[in-house]
Amino acid sequence: MDNELAGTLTDSNSSFSSPSPPSSSTGLGASAGIAVGVKNQDTGAEDAWSLRGEVQSSEDATPRRISRSPTLPDEQAPQNSDSVRDGTEIPPSRGEPENSSLLDNPPNIARIRQVMFECRDSIEISLEEFERYWPFIDNVWVKQRSNSSKEGHCTTDYYMCRLRRPTCRPSQSRPLPEGKRPRKKSIREGGTCNVQIKVVRFEGAYSTITISKTPGSSRSHSHDLDYIDKVKRNSGLMEFARREAVKGYLPSSIFTKFQEEPQKLFEAGGRFLTATDVRNVSSKWRIQNPEVKLVPHRGYEYQQGHGIVKIHRGSDNTITSVGPATPEQPQKPPLPPDTLPYPLFSLDFLEPYLPKHDERRRFPHVTLSYASSMDSKISLTPGMQTVLSGPEAKLMTHFLRSRHDAILVGVGTVLADNPGLNCRLEGAGGFGGLGRMWQPRPVVVDPTGRWDVHPECRMLKVAVEGKGKAPWVVISPGAQIHPQKLMMLKGYGGDYLRIVEYNQSWRLRWEAILRALAAEGIQSLMIEGGGTILSELLNPEYSDFIDSIIVTVAPTYLGRGGVNVSPDSKQDEDGKPKAALSPGDVTWTPLGQNVIMCGKIRVPVSSEPPNLSGDEGSARDPL
Repeated sequence: MDNELAGTLTDSNSSFSSPSPPSSSTGLGASAGIAVGVKNQDTGAEDAWSLRGEVQSSEDATPRRISRSPTLPDEQAPQNSDSVRDGTEIPPSRGEPENSSLLDNPPNIARIRQVMFECRDSIEISLEEFERYWPFIDNVWVKQRSNSSKEGHCTTDYYMCRLRRPTCRPSQSRPLPEGKRPRKKSIREGGTCNVQIKVVRFEGAYSTITISKTPGSSRSHSHDLDYIDKVKRNSGLMEFARREAVKGYLPSSIFTKFQEEPQKLFEAGGRFLTATDVRNVSSKWRIQNPEVKLVPHRGYEYQQGHGIVKIHRGSDNTITSVGPATPEQPQKPPLPPDTLPYPLFSLDFLEPYLPKHDERRRFPHVTLSYASSMDSKISLTPGMQTVLSGPEAKLMTHFLRSRHDAILVGVGTVLADNPGLNCRLEGAGGFGGLGRMWQPRPVVVDPTGRWDVHPECRMLKVAVEGKGKAPWVVISPGAQIHPQKLMMLKGYGGDYLRIVEYNQSWRLRWEAILRALAAEGIQSLMIEGGGTILSELLNPEYSDFIDSIIVTVAPTYLGRGGVNVSPDSKQDEDGKPKAALSPGDVTWTPLGQNVIMCGKIRVPVSSEPPNLSGDEGSARDPL
């Protein structure tokens, strides 16, 4: 998964620079200092229509001072100093703090907008997160169609990039009423981007939304996110404007308040927002409420020729200019206590051995990763947890999990350790990140169905808490799975994969397992244990399916009674012993108290891995 998902949004030459106030005095008196001003971007004059009679029309050459309520003694002043202006009572909703922020952005909105725009990998998020973030990216996509499953638990919506639509050329304008100006229409170029996605809504014990590209989609957009933000504004940003408009505030005042927070505005997709956009989004409410007098925000005032300005009224009722308000910085939500910090040390040495998602493959990229003692032991005794990794190697392991789509372990490891098999790095889903970002899918190889999956097992609890994904359990045709148990696992988002191919030792064939995972969208697989699975896959007959090996070597010996990881002994044609496996491109990197050995097993070739003998067939459990 891509760890560099968003860049900084800074632009000193943005289109939000406030116009400089004129040096000459105005009809408002020399004491009227100007901090921020907004003019109508269409006509160059303040929107007199939007003031609904508060000021004279811009065609009137004689400027008029805005009337102000007289200063009242303390005992006569109303509780809300802004509740009365020009003799009109202002609704309580408009008595807001002077420095309040209008842009209530969700956490990490800039980064998450970029993730949902690129959609490089499948994105799994909760329904709440989808409703929170999708409005800020809906300007990119146009809905095509929808379909639902027979049971009604799954609904799929298909979208295409807005620029995939045909080119739109404005038609000939119809005759306009006398005195009405024609609208400025421009040609919208289309057919330039072929990115398409599907949004799958699954309703169960933990309702989720999965966003991924469709098979016929291009790999990337032909444009960047800023270009779409310029073409169309997102509904999340427009909702901020509408929320203020229905309180009776002037569109120019709303736009001025937006300008005071350019960073938050850019992050929400408002780099190209104009005062006309704000006026348009508020027009419906203004037509329905013509009797309401629109007013600027508290601490702001309309001044003829300058628009909305921020003011400060002294004790003697004089007006002086002040700088832009400094909004309160949003607080980061608290992280779970088991959150691990993202590694601050370099892990670049791992990159040559990690999966590349832009590579077209028949089988997933497979990485063997485990911690071993000096005598190649992974545990003191079977079923006993043995800590071999130091703090740095532990962070590296979770980093490796974040870079793979799935983690595979044997049923023995699950029965002994009850693992969560998730990524707990800060920034992962459930640990400050979006949805299930960086969270791999647990895969448990359980041919005979020994594992009694129940709601109290750690993997399901992690899935319910949003800190990981529910497991897929690989079983054989002989495994007896109760239908209620199957429906329970599916309700958590997990499933059973029934494999019907065996090898000569009557074990499930790894080729069939990998093919089934690839059919389910798994492009990279990290195998962590246990000893039986690791030892089997280290045999040379599987070298065409194993891409990399990453071993954390601990400076300790566990002894002969420990659980060993080693391939079978091999002999050459003359019956002499020979090395079973020799990885290539090997590197040794010190990391804290451990040493990390990285190597490559599969030799990249143009041809696909051989199709080993055996009956074909792998499918979801038909129960």
